[in-house]
Amino acid sequence: MPPFVDDLTREIFRLWREFYWLPEWVVISVIVAVFVFVGWAANQLVFSLLQLAVRKRDVFWRGTVGRARLKVRIAVMIAAMALAVTVSPLAPEPSLLIRQTLLFAFILTVGWMLIGASDMWAVVYLRRFNMAAEDNLVARKHITQARILQRVSALLIGIITLGLALLTISAVRQWGLSLLASAGVVGIIAGLALQPFLTNMIAGIQIATAQPIRLDDAVMVEGEFGTIEEITSTYVVVKLWDWRRLILPLSYFINTPFENWTRDTARLIGSAFLYVDYEAPVERLRAELERICRASPFWDGDVISLQVTEITDRVAQVRCLASARSAPTAFDLRCEIREKMLAFMRDECPEALPQQRQLNAAANPLS
Repeated sequence: MPPFVDDLTREIFRLWREFYWLPEWVVISVIVAVFVFVGWAANQLVFSLLQLAVRKRDVFWRGTVGRARLKVRIAVMIAAMALAVTVSPLAPEPSLLIRQTLLFAFILTVGWMLIGASDMWAVVYLRRFNMAAEDNLVARKHITQARILQRVSALLIGIITLGLALLTISAVRQWGLSLLASAGVVGIIAGLALQPFLTNMIAGIQIATAQPIRLDDAVMVEGEFGTIEEITSTYVVVKLWDWRRLILPLSYFINTPFENWTRDTARLIGSAFLYVDYEAPVERLRAELERICRASPFWDGDVISLQVTEITDRVAQVRCLASARSAPTAFDLRCEIREKMLAFMRDECPEALPQQRQLNAAANPLS
């Protein structure tokens, strides 16, 4: 015990002997109240000075001081009560129990403060990026990294804090050591039970660093098209095109092949297939496709192509390609191409529409 605590304890006992007529619980209550008041006053003074010191600093320091005010106040109150119980004329056994409880709460409060600091860092860091921008690739990259690392760090801080807090309780510490020493089977079962959790946590770190997916990425998973709506510390929420949500573990995106349509850029080439007659004027169709794309707000001004990609015994398959700024825009552009090319063939180029033909039996050598 520090020397100043011993001196303070002796002084308090001397004063108590002078007021021996007071009940012990009154003396203890007065000591605790005095220490708590002194701690509260010191906390107010320190935070007033801190607010003056950071008022011209950046948002991170101002926000950290503002968010930490309540947590530091709780920590100071816990420390003040622990000191008051230590120097008070309380019996050794209840004094030890109260101090252990307060130490347990103090460690948890410190962990809470560290989690708050990491959250504040993420908030300040993400203020620099705009997810509403049309070309938000950089924003999605950094927001995905920050949010995953924020949640993983909060989880790790919580686990470490709880572990350190439990080490302060001798009964729990001894039970844990005896369990690991004498019941290896239980330890193996616990390790197997935690395997999915640890796998997803490691997968979260891999996703944050390698980034096979990011927030708002357009993906094709399990035969469904959607966008990455949320990435937590254990699972990913994919918002499907019809507003359903597909929930997948983080490890899915590390171990299972999937399509990411916006991995390096949001731009995509959309395709639309037409089935036309053999006598269809391909050049007229190609010119109409160019006219449609150049007049469309969905086209990004890059790729236009029309090619005959297949011929069957009845029709020819024509593939129309056009590029767009994003996956939703490419889908709208493909639909527009189909609609307007169909209207063009129906109204201005009917010879391109598939026609039913009958084979001449005399000309057919196989008949």
